[in-house]
Amino acid sequence: MGPSDKLFNRQRSLHQILGGGFVADVVLWRRKDVTVGILVVTLFAWVVFERSGYTLLSLVSSVFFLLFTILFLWAKSAAILNRPAPPLPHLHLSEEMVNEASCLIRNHINMLLSVSEDIALGKDTNMFVKVSTGLILVSVIGGLTDFLTLGYTSLLIVLTVPALYEKYEDQVDACVLMAYRKLWQLYHKFDAVCVSKVQRLSLEKKKLS
Repeated sequence: MGPSDKLFNRQRSLHQILGGGFVADVVLWRRKDVTVGILVVTLFAWVVFERSGYTLLSLVSSVFFLLFTILFLWAKSAAILNRPAPPLPHLHLSEEMVNEASCLIRNHINMLLSVSEDIALGKDTNMFVKVSTGLILVSVIGGLTDFLTLGYTSLLIVLTVPALYEKYEDQVDACVLMAYRKLWQLYHKFDAVCVSKVQRLSLEKKKLS
């Protein structure tokens, strides 16, 4: 298939579109061990939250309580038995790391506020339509499922659909483009039969009036 037979007439591969780095490798199963590990861990977390009755806050609190208890008892017993302390790295955030993180967060928040201001003042109709559509979809989907299930399902889609598309790319592109051309032909027929007739009738009424 040539470039014109690809969706959106793209010339780059899906791997390049996804950034061509580690994330693209994981999403497209170039690093199967990492991808499978993510799916297994998230599935385990979903089962734990859904079946055990744990909430995120209670689970995180329990894990930290267990971790701190183990480390505390380890350190105390090591001091008594003259053993080495737990091999912990120095826990410290440098000023440079905090400044970089704050700049990144500030830039994203400013961009979000700028877009919100343009929408509120009616300056960007396209963005208003996109944001409204997205919020309506989130509202509808959120009414059908809980956040945890939605997150796991979204992750499952992200880690399966692109890989399947890359594997059957030519067949999917051919089917989608064929369907698009059929819809375009139907639109032209509808425009020729109905829309043009309505426009002619309106023009005739204007002339008669």
